[in-house]
Amino acid sequence: MRTLKTLCLSAAALALGMSTVMAADKPELKIGYVNGWDDSVAVTHVAGEILTTRLGYKVTLQAVEPAIMWQGVARGDLDATLSAWLPATHGEYFEKLKDKVEVLGTNYAGAKIGLIVPDYVEAKTIADLETYAKDFDGKITGIDAGAGVMRRTEEAIKEYNLASIKLMPSSGPAMATALTRAERDKKAIVVTGWIPHWMFAKWNLRFLEDPKKVFGDDEHVDTVANPALTTKAPEAAAFLKKISWSGEEVGAVMLAIREGAKPEDAAKDWIAKNPERVAEWLK
Repeated sequence: MRTLKTLCLSAAALALGMSTVMAADKPELKIGYVNGWDDSVAVTHVAGEILTTRLGYKVTLQAVEPAIMWQGVARGDLDATLSAWLPATHGEYFEKLKDKVEVLGTNYAGAKIGLIVPDYVEAKTIADLETYAKDFDGKITGIDAGAGVMRRTEEAIKEYNLASIKLMPSSGPAMATALTRAERDKKAIVVTGWIPHWMFAKWNLRFLEDPKKVFGDDEHVDTVANPALTTKAPEAAAFLKKISWSGEEVGAVMLAIREGAKPEDAAKDWIAKNPERVAEWLK
């Protein structure tokens, strides 16, 4: 006669076996994100964690450059990305590949690139930088040379006749370090940047007004997939169509990562604290 302990162990083994079969029946998914972009890291790890723990997919997250990300989704090397900045920042990639990808939806509305200053800075518009050039040591602290926001900044310097201002390339982390020091000492600084970004969760910042629209209008961050995903993994596609969140939400994950948490741990923590939000995406 089988004991209660034996029956419990058998039931557990059966349940484990069934979950293994269910997981084995689902395809592995590859999701690309932009290497070094904090918002891209945050949303991708949150989505990946939900796909894995709630929907039972095996997920690989792959950090790549934007061009490779778009090409990968179009070819099917990547199943999806939650990091498509449209219509401007990634507009060139979309125009070339729009017949080979599918836009599932917007996961962040109100995205924006431009020139950013602490709220205590006197300059209000991009044109004001010429007037207050000495306050900024005649420089704009940039990120990686060749980035979309850097190209637009070069255009802005010409369009607004900023003869006393130079754009200084660096990197995303170097820009953040310079901003941290300026905020600590309450010194004037202007940086190239974007929202969503963790720095908006940490400090009171604002974009310099751009009446000539050199940096374009507000954008949105979209989830883009290979067209085969809907057939390959319908549950995953349905979830990816619904995921969307606010600047405060993505900012909380980005700031946690910035302050030392591993991306996967920051994602797990946010998911645990926001069960209702996750439930909305999984309906």
